[in-house]
This record gives sequence, structure tokens and C-alpha cells, in this order.
Amino acid sequence: MAEDLLVNRVANSGLLTLNLEEWFPDEELAHFDMKNYLFMALILKEKEFREALSAHDWQQYAHKNLVLYCSADAIVPYWAFMLVAIKAAPFAKRVVQCAPEQFVERAYAEALARLDLSQYADKRIVIKGCSQKPVPISAYVELARLLTPIAKSIMYGEPCSTVPLYKQARTAV
Repeated sequence: MAEDLLVNRVANSGLLTLNLEEWFPDEELAHFDMKNYLFMALILKEKEFREALSAHDWQQYAHKNLVLYCSADAIVPYWAFMLVAIKAAPFAKRVVQCAPEQFVERAYAEALARLDLSQYADKRIVIKGCSQKPVPISAYVELARLLTPIAKSIMYGEPCSTVPLYKQARTAV
């Protein structure tokens, strides 16, 4: 009868599964295109720019991630982006200057930089492969890089079907 029991070898394997989807930025992404504040889509006029920012409804960015960029081929002074960030900071969850398509990569880089790696020391880790959200490959690369010096082993995929990536060298006893 004892041999008839089903044993979940995956659950008993001691593998620790990390799912990068858990760090996906779920807050709405708002856009601030500096092109809309340029004269003839080329030149930023300081006085008009400051007036436009004063009249802008910053409340619309409450609890959202705000990405600052310029879609026009124009040279926008750094201080202009800084001024927008200062105005938006009290409202937005996060303010980032980058192309909109780069935002998720930046959010993952920030989240992984804050990760407490000590909890993964000497662990057998599976980095979950299948995801419902568009996790960028850069997040997988960064997580593997961070875990390599401390993990016992790193695998990719699902606990029942993994691709081995790294195994800590055995030390002589």
C-alpha cells in the first residue's frame, strides 16, 4: 500500500521557484512627450514652457508611472526634463526619463537592484520561464547574473521541466 502513494518529487526537491512576473509594474503607464511643449517641434522656449507646466493638470498622474521622453528630433535641455520630474513627483508613483518601450526594463532593473539576495544563498533556484506578462529578457539576464555568485544551482523553466544553467562547483572535503 505504501508504494501506491503518489509522491510529488518536485515539491520535495527543495527547489525555489522565482517568478519574474511578480515584479511586473502593474500600475498604469502615463506619457509626457516633451514634443508637445516645443515651438515648431524644435525649440523649447523657457518662459512658455514654464507657463504650460504651471497650467498642467499634474493630478492626472496620481498613482501612475510616468515616462518622460521627446518623440521629436530636437535637443531638449536636461533641466526641462528635471523640471517636469519635480512637478510630477508629488503625484506619480515613479517618474522615469526613457523611451516608453524601455520603461518595463528600467522598472525591472530597479526592482532587482532592491532584491534581498541573502534569501537565495546556497539554494537550488528555478527561474520560471512561462509568463503571461511581457517580462523583458534583460530581467532574466540580470536575475541570473545576481544569483550566480550565491546560488547552489540555477535552472530555467518549470520545476517539472528545467534547463540547467549553473551549478556551484563542489569544494573538496
